[in-house]
Amino acid sequence: MNSILVVGADRGIANAICRQLHARGDRVIAACLGEGEGFAEGGIDSIGGIDVTSDAAVGKLVEGLHARSARLDWVLHVAGVLGLDELGKIDYDDMRRQFEINTLGPLRVAEACIPFVGPGSKLGIVTSRVGSLGDNGSGGMYAYRVSKAGANMVALNLHHDLSKRGMAVVALHPGMVATDLTRDYPGNFNYIQPEEAARGLIARMDELTPASSGQFRHANGDKLLW
Repeated sequence: MNSILVVGADRGIANAICRQLHARGDRVIAACLGEGEGFAEGGIDSIGGIDVTSDAAVGKLVEGLHARSARLDWVLHVAGVLGLDELGKIDYDDMRRQFEINTLGPLRVAEACIPFVGPGSKLGIVTSRVGSLGDNGSGGMYAYRVSKAGANMVALNLHHDLSKRGMAVVALHPGMVATDLTRDYPGNFNYIQPEEAARGLIARMDELTPASSGQFRHANGDKLLW
């Protein structure tokens, strides 16, 4: 049984991850922006009010982990936001908001969780293939692309630093998932459901080792370009 912190668990992919992990017997702590409605009925522990852009809110998460005497085997950061824009119509305030959530959020959480992890622990950051420099063949979506490219760098940097402590780090792309975030995403795609994405992401975390740390992986197992 693993002790696992999932951040951004209110709905969508992260919510499905929490429920699947709990169903297989892992101890799950669901960190939610809201109050964690619906988790108590299922027997899942939750900590509400965790805004990853706020030092004070992440400090509340740390207090909650201390209160639980937590020793985390996994930290899985899923919290994120998607906003659409195009050249000539960029909202720089919204771009800063996406950067705070998508890029600085996982770094703030990872740094705060250092006292609760150690050799053998794993950190997964759910980012996006849209943030890949090597895979960008269309342009557009400036705020989202830049913030997710930043999240990829956060994951790779954390790999270099945390591997010295015996920890493994991976950046993860969930695939094209039918959630509230992708509702207005342009183009036609064969969307998968959050439950399928969750299964793939859990499988990638299960197989993560120090030897495979520092990669960017699709939920289906493919290795992606940075």
